[in-house]
Amino acid sequence: MKNFEKMEYGFGQHLILDGYGANREKLMDIDYIYSFLHKYPEDIEMTKIMPPYVFKYYAPTPEDWGISGFVIIAESHISIHTFPEKLYLSVDIFSCKPFNVDRAIQDITEMFEIQKSEIRLLDRGLEFPRSIRAVENFMRLERKNFVL
Repeated sequence: MKNFEKMEYGFGQHLILDGYGANREKLMDIDYIYSFLHKYPEDIEMTKIMPPYVFKYYAPTPEDWGISGFVIIAESHISIHTFPEKLYLSVDIFSCKPFNVDRAIQDITEMFEIQKSEIRLLDRGLEFPRSIRAVENFMRLERKNFVL
């Protein structure tokens, strides 16, 4: 009996954090948001491939203004949207490389002084082949077993 390399699937994890009761001053500080996006990829051992893009948004409803930003990392992206008047922020970290989700939640909670949060963790691309060699071996085996 041959040993076959285990097929591994799944593109990566997507952490979605909604934070309530956050520090208003930090949520409205465009430099703080830029610094977070500039430094945090390295903190979670990701590779930033462009500078962060951060901007202030003025909504038609004044209390809905905020700051949004994202940074593209080799592993995917990190994004943030703040609503200072509502003491709310949303942060997404999507990565094809495993990362310490618990640490990321703790870091973001501490950095923005979040009082309450909703956390979702998605496994993205469940059928994405992680190992091309394993897929090739599987396909060869399937073709051998296929009889007309």
